[in-house]
Amino acid sequence: MSKSIPLDPFKMWKDMYDQTESNWNEAIQESLKKESFSEGMGETLNFYLQFKELSKKTTETYLQEVNIPTRDDLAEVSSLVINLEEKVDGLNDKFEDELSKIDSSKEINQLKTVVTNLEQKLDGVLRVLETLSNQTVNSEQ
Repeated sequence: MSKSIPLDPFKMWKDMYDQTESNWNEAIQESLKKESFSEGMGETLNFYLQFKELSKKTTETYLQEVNIPTRDDLAEVSSLVINLEEKVDGLNDKFEDELSKIDSSKEINQLKTVVTNLEQKLDGVLRVLETLSNQTVNSEQ
């Protein structure tokens, strides 16, 4: 008995695909090598860039007319806010430093006042002691 292989449509489709793909690949590679293709792509890119620039200008003009900020306006405001925050933080740090200096100077002044009061009281105690010692010396005589 001879074995007969049934018709395989998937194998036929794959073979046809492989042949067609290699032919198209060669044709595309040849066209990509031509300078006319590069020129055409360059022109297409230039048209796209011109369209994009025109679209950008038109959009900016429209947004200005209806008083809506553009992306550049928002970026500028964001930059200004960041700079302002940095300045406020710097001022806050300076303020805290100065405030701590003021507090310590207040404490120093309070200490000076307390020490002065103590000196005066000690001077008074010394005077009283001298008076008492003079009285005892006089009474013994």
